[in-house]
Amino acid sequence: MKHLLPGSLLARAFLLIVVLIVVSMAASLAIFRHAEQEPHARQMAQLVVSVVNLTRAAVMSAAPEWRGALLAELADSEGLRVHLAEISDVLEPLPDQPPELRMMVEKVRHRLGDDTRFAEQRNGVEALWVSFYIGNEEYWVALPREHIEHPVPQVLLVWGGSVLLLSLLGAYFIARQVAQPLKQLARAAREVGQGETPQPLPEQGVQEMIAVSVAFNQMSADLAANERERAQVLAGISHDLRTPLARVRIAAELSPDESLREGLTSDVEQMDAVIRQFLDYARLDESEATVPTDLRALVSEVAQRFVSAAQSVSLELQPVPALFVRPLLLKRALANLLDNAIKYGGGDITVQLDQRDGKVVLAVMDRGAGIPEGRREAVKRPFIRLDAARSDVTGSGLGLAIVERAARLHHGAFELDQRAGGGLVARLILPQ
Repeated sequence: MKHLLPGSLLARAFLLIVVLIVVSMAASLAIFRHAEQEPHARQMAQLVVSVVNLTRAAVMSAAPEWRGALLAELADSEGLRVHLAEISDVLEPLPDQPPELRMMVEKVRHRLGDDTRFAEQRNGVEALWVSFYIGNEEYWVALPREHIEHPVPQVLLVWGGSVLLLSLLGAYFIARQVAQPLKQLARAAREVGQGETPQPLPEQGVQEMIAVSVAFNQMSADLAANERERAQVLAGISHDLRTPLARVRIAAELSPDESLREGLTSDVEQMDAVIRQFLDYARLDESEATVPTDLRALVSEVAQRFVSAAQSVSLELQPVPALFVRPLLLKRALANLLDNAIKYGGGDITVQLDQRDGKVVLAVMDRGAGIPEGRREAVKRPFIRLDAARSDVTGSGLGLAIVERAARLHHGAFELDQRAGGGLVARLILPQ
């Protein structure tokens, strides 16, 4: 049953309410028809008995020479046709349905006698045919069906349709009142899961939704405050480490031991690179303004810094429209992708820039060991490093996290995929 229902709460609630309304109206109509059957059958029987009795009395009281004129007058003025029954008559019996028709036949026979016959057609003429006797002669009187049938009045159909339409509108309003706050809550929760700070939910509606909205807004504010505090602490620690690190560098350069000096200098450079990534991550870069930027020039500028560090860095840059981006943040993201590709990519690196389906795609491809599919989402989180071929004990685990943040702040996406022929493809997708 659950597979037959729509997936969204709005559609499911609306459908269930509509089913409830339709079933209720159908049940009400059935109860009304059942309650109306007996009075309707009694009314039809009374009409048929009255017509037959009046017709018999008129025929009996009329002089034989005037009976033809009397029957013609009844046919013209009342729509009643009276014929003498014949053996050759072709009769079509009345159906058993609807129930009130069967009840009417029983009541008429109770009043006129069990020998009363009924037919739906006589010699191909449709009507309610009822027989009666005058002496030993049997007659048929034909009553027009519209005299005894009571079709549903048009005004009743209009009012019924209006009520049904208003009920459907009310059902949609009720379902939307339930589903809309939950939809807003789901969207805000998704933004929190992506590391963003959503707009506060409206604290209105029923008490339960107000309580949920207040609790969620408080949680979102607490998470944002914790993130700011963590960024400030990280930035403060990284900044404070710069001064003693500079003293260590100076001491290393003054050391007379060349091997010690080279080792200390290498360690200082690694520590400085880690601290620089800490500071880049802690800045958030949300305050940087977006400006129209030539992405081909930006990619070329960043890639030139890495040409000497890699065996082969090829650029495949297609013309793309200028985009409103945060240039410094985008440069850091591309630098981190190139740095990772040089460290772990096997020396064969390709940078592509092109336009697909209304989006600009910046891809950095290498020929390294790649990243297992089950770990590609995990490495985008801060301080996550692989223990396999692409791990680096000197790294901070923030390089891909900075790229992920850059994609999110540009309302884009960051994807990691397997390269054809071996290696990794890192795509930064930016909407136009």
